[in-house]
Amino acid sequence: MSAAARAGLPWLGLGISTNLQRTDLPQPYRLLDARPGAFDFVEYSAPLDVDEARREATLFETMWARRAEVPALFHPVHLNLWGPELEPEARLEALDRHLTAVGSPWVGNDVAWWHAGGEMFPGYVYLSPPLTERALADCVRHALHVQARVSVPLLLENPAFFALRGPLHVVDFMAALHQRTGCGLVLDLGHLLSHQLARGVALDDGLERLPLDAVVEIHLAGGVVTRHGPRAVYVDDHSLPVREELFGLLERLVAACPRLRAVTFEGDGHPDALALVTLERLRPLVPREREVTDAARTPEVGPPSDDAATTALDAAACWALFDATFSGSEDPEDPAASRAETDYRLTVLADRLDRAWPLTRLMAAPGRDELLAFSASRELRDGFEGRALPLTARFGRWARRRLVAERRPGALAALALETWAQQTLQSAPPPEPPPGHVGLGTGVRLGMFPTDPSELLHAAGALRRHLTGRALTAVDPLISGLAVLEDVALRAPMRPTTLAVRPSAHRVELVALTAAMARVLGAARATPPTSTFFAAHPEDAPEVREALALGLLRLG
Repeated sequence: MSAAARAGLPWLGLGISTNLQRTDLPQPYRLLDARPGAFDFVEYSAPLDVDEARREATLFETMWARRAEVPALFHPVHLNLWGPELEPEARLEALDRHLTAVGSPWVGNDVAWWHAGGEMFPGYVYLSPPLTERALADCVRHALHVQARVSVPLLLENPAFFALRGPLHVVDFMAALHQRTGCGLVLDLGHLLSHQLARGVALDDGLERLPLDAVVEIHLAGGVVTRHGPRAVYVDDHSLPVREELFGLLERLVAACPRLRAVTFEGDGHPDALALVTLERLRPLVPREREVTDAARTPEVGPPSDDAATTALDAAACWALFDATFSGSEDPEDPAASRAETDYRLTVLADRLDRAWPLTRLMAAPGRDELLAFSASRELRDGFEGRALPLTARFGRWARRRLVAERRPGALAALALETWAQQTLQSAPPPEPPPGHVGLGTGVRLGMFPTDPSELLHAAGALRRHLTGRALTAVDPLISGLAVLEDVALRAPMRPTTLAVRPSAHRVELVALTAAMARVLGAARATPPTSTFFAAHPEDAPEVREALALGLLRLG
């Protein structure tokens, strides 16, 4: 998309980001209803395919219904702008249909490698390109490939960095990327800080070399600076507060970017009231309406050369960086930060695995060394090379192989329980109870397991709380004491026990039921749900109240 076409982009004003999930904070439409004018548009992340986004994003229909009132800007994050392979044609066709359907005036994405073989990297923590001329050429190829297949301007966002690889300053990298592609820019201030800390330079170092008249959007988000030996590392975590120096830089840049069209507060994880505090601070800097003058002239960008559009990607270098990153190899250019990156990725990986394997993960991969063994394993790599097995299933295979080799029957018993739970969740979901009737809670399934894991479920929760509390004051990570879980798993009484299983945002939940609670939930599972049982058995009223409070039952 040419620079001339960018001149016609609309002024959007102040926006807030969302993953379009009802359970996420802030909830943008609720916030806007409570405080009209707090922001002007919503920038959302979702799958490239609009039908898939409609199925997976629980706020999609709200966004769709209100898009004339609240413009929607698509920030897909599922889009590779670096990596060993170009995005397939079918995915880009789906992206263009999505952009057209919602009326997104442009599409922006971090210049990074987000997924391989269709599998997103854990926690959407992408791999940033090395700041080298060779990687720059690959990013040019990616950007030209995407822009040629979508009907709105593609904007290129400076990525976040842990370890710094390559001699180029990110400002020069992004300026060259703009010059060689004609694409506009998204300037993320937290990502810029991550690079400047890595270089050991001031926050605004090199900004005079960035074509500010190519900046169409600015991102502002929370993050934290931690120290790792001599090295300060910025971690891009949107749930944390925005750093004060970023507010100051934003104020300068709003006036210095003549073709600026939007400022987005990426406030994912902030409660509505706290998100509103930041929006109120930003509102005077970013008006609802602004005359688009484009006073500064955009540098002329010629058509890309045939070489730029057809350059072969350096796939070997991409996979070498993948292997080094996921195996925990320390980069000689930036060893402290590369170790910090490994630690962060392992934390994200553990969180992802805990949603499906909270017990097995504690036993098979409780700490850094064990998690690193899985991260560096063939099982993990296979899923990013076109194998269809999800990450959690690959961990299950790896854990079984490891625990069998180590002859740990207690841990294998826990793995068997969680394998059963995941299979139980594949059964049909409970029906919606009619009005006035009682039915199983949302997502709840019932099943019978051959042993009673009540003590194990209690012990795992109690031990997590115990170790977490001690870790806050520990010099070294505390991951000892987990052997008790294997003992408890082995001594589980051999009696069939009814369990309730349900997915949650954080992990698969297992609840061992008393006989009375199992009877109540079994009655509620009847199709169609009926209140007859509960009227005939008033003695079960306490269990009904408890099950309602726990979300195991719901009223129609």
